[in-house]
Amino acid sequence: MTTGLQLALAGGALVGLGLVLLVVRMMPAEPDLAEALGRLTPSRGRANMAGLASSSHGKERIGVWAIKALPPSVWVRTPTRELALLRIPLARFYGDKIVFAFLGLFIPPLLAFFFDLIGLGFPSAVPAVASLGLAVVMFFLPNYNVVDDARKARLEFTRALGAYIDLVALERNNGSGVRQAMEAAADVGESWVFTRLSEELARSRWSGQAPWDALHTLSEELGLPELDDFADIMRLSGEEGVSVYASLRARSSAMRTAMLNDELAEANAIGERMSIPGSLLGVIFMALLVAPSLLRMFSNT
Repeated sequence: MTTGLQLALAGGALVGLGLVLLVVRMMPAEPDLAEALGRLTPSRGRANMAGLASSSHGKERIGVWAIKALPPSVWVRTPTRELALLRIPLARFYGDKIVFAFLGLFIPPLLAFFFDLIGLGFPSAVPAVASLGLAVVMFFLPNYNVVDDARKARLEFTRALGAYIDLVALERNNGSGVRQAMEAAADVGESWVFTRLSEELARSRWSGQAPWDALHTLSEELGLPELDDFADIMRLSGEEGVSVYASLRARSSAMRTAMLNDELAEANAIGERMSIPGSLLGVIFMALLVAPSLLRMFSNT
């Protein structure tokens, strides 16, 4: 009886999933013009198109199918800047969302089957509602992961950018040209930040683009205002011949001061949160001390 009920639930879930996929497949999939044009741009669509072209593994294959079969409105919001910063192909990201949603869809029936085996049965509506709710939650879980990882990556980029600006200032002070100083400073570091800057500068050299324009485009693509400010300073140096050594050193110093203030504020916030458990422990300790007296008083009355 128990096995038959669980099989019926699993069969109903599969039938419902099949109907949903059939309806979604028959809906007209009108491409998002802005997203389509964004994929065709040289810088923005490079990683995404490479992921679509070379997707030979499971999640990326699922993502390619989802891009072709599902309408763009299904994804609600795609964190394009975050994906570009982390260099995650669009196909892999969509594949993660589909896989996570399927996991959320099948975990509640499996748990219900397990609880039913040990005698803690649930009504059939509970696993069905839980499956839909968990599928929706896990469908958006990759968005949260990408946004959180991108926030950490932007912080790391800002820290490395301060060192890079200092190196560029030293190169310019030694008499190097604007492009030469920017490329030489990018070749010093071995982190992914310096590698990314070196790639963009090399690409701008071969395409005939000004290096500050390449960094300006990169700052817009990744959402890095600090890099945009640095590009503006280098534009003044390259186009107008302005001495920017003092400006670069002041900019890097201001960035370090801002990061230090942010870290101090975060540390203060963490310290305040850590004081809450200590206060609760004090309250519990006082309650334990007062409880025997209160119990004796009430028992005497």
